[in-house]
Amino acid sequence: MTDVDEIQEEEGPRPEELVPGVARALSPLVRRIVAPNPTYMTGPGTNTYLVGIDEIAVIDPGPDVDEHLDTILGCGGDRIRWILPTHGHLDHAPGATGLKKRTGAEILAFDELGDVPVDRTISDGEIIEATEFRLKAVHTPGHASNHVCYLLPEEHTLFSGDHINNGQTVVINPPDGDMATYMTSLEKVRKLRLKAIAPGHGHLITEPRKKIDEYLDHRVKREGQVLATLRDVGKAKIDDLVERIYGDSIIEPLRPVAARTVYAHLRKLRSEGTVKGRDDSSIWRAA
Repeated sequence: MTDVDEIQEEEGPRPEELVPGVARALSPLVRRIVAPNPTYMTGPGTNTYLVGIDEIAVIDPGPDVDEHLDTILGCGGDRIRWILPTHGHLDHAPGATGLKKRTGAEILAFDELGDVPVDRTISDGEIIEATEFRLKAVHTPGHASNHVCYLLPEEHTLFSGDHINNGQTVVINPPDGDMATYMTSLEKVRKLRLKAIAPGHGHLITEPRKKIDEYLDHRVKREGQVLATLRDVGKAKIDDLVERIYGDSIIEPLRPVAARTVYAHLRKLRSEGTVKGRDDSSIWRAA
């Protein structure tokens, strides 16, 4: 799920339009199908990835939309063996149930996925072995506590779910979302040897280190804005901070999302002892 803050897309020629319902080969092992759920929060829609040829893992089956699941089935058929939601949010996981009914494939996740039944939980570092490839689970909490990315070592590609997107930052929505944990998870994936990141929303990222550094730099700057603004005004509620920090740069429907982002930064700053406040309805003060 994307956030209100923009991150510059990859430089170079303008990539082709992301068209829902069309399977697009990204590499010898990877195909992408965009779900028909475009919104302010999902961008063009959720990216579903099919990894493998003889045996297929479906990463992020997306929403429970029949036409999308039928497209996945038409592309993978009875070769689909694993269904791997990166986390339990509504734009990534619900389609797993319908896809399992169509294929009998096993649903794997780091933890429970709400209404989506999980056949088997996987741990950080666990390997899914297929005939042509391996997928390594990389636990990346922050956007969601159960968020997991998948590394395809054969191509040095990371399927990042909502940990990293192309075009915008991601929502950190407390209490399940945690900004300090998210920053730690970004540092974790920064240490991986990557050639590409296949995000949950947006085009393939071909300069992964640059993108991760942009994310880290953006969060540090936003945190500095939150702290500096609070020190300037002395005390404020979250909505007041949003108004001062974002002004007219965001559309009205995204202001609640901006408020959750500011709250996530405040919780991180409170854990470091630099601000004081109780919850999202409190008056916050610089320590």
